[in-house]
Amino acid sequence: MKNVKKITGVFIFIFMLAGGFISAQDRAIQVNQLPKTAKTFLALHFKGIPVSSAIEDREIYGVDEYKVYLSNGMKMEFDSNGNWKEVDGKHQKLPYGFIPLSIRNYATRNFPNTSIVKVEKKRWSYKAELSNGLELEFDKNGNFKRIDD
Repeated sequence: MKNVKKITGVFIFIFMLAGGFISAQDRAIQVNQLPKTAKTFLALHFKGIPVSSAIEDREIYGVDEYKVYLSNGMKMEFDSNGNWKEVDGKHQKLPYGFIPLSIRNYATRNFPNTSIVKVEKKRWSYKAELSNGLELEFDKNGNFKRIDD
């Protein structure tokens, strides 16, 4: 009888876990359904580049993030409030207006013949990928930490 209860408990746990994965889903949305912060970001830094698609990544507890794909191939991710998390130029130079000044200056000064093609903002750090393939890591204040290999 003990084993039956254990097995039943395991199956209930597996079904609950599977149910959580099933209820989390991506859904295509219109650009005007993005949070205002994300729409403003796009208008300021990517003006004139049409959005080819926008995806709302929903989790059980609500929206986790938004993914936006531009017609030129660039991709960006926003958090649930519309703040940028990652901008991937897909090997194209990014507009620098949203990248912290200290990061832009470091890249320009130390790698003058390159450009930033991808940038990620995490809770405690930034990561910038250059057109030569190098990945630079910075702290949350934009101070250079190291080259990530």
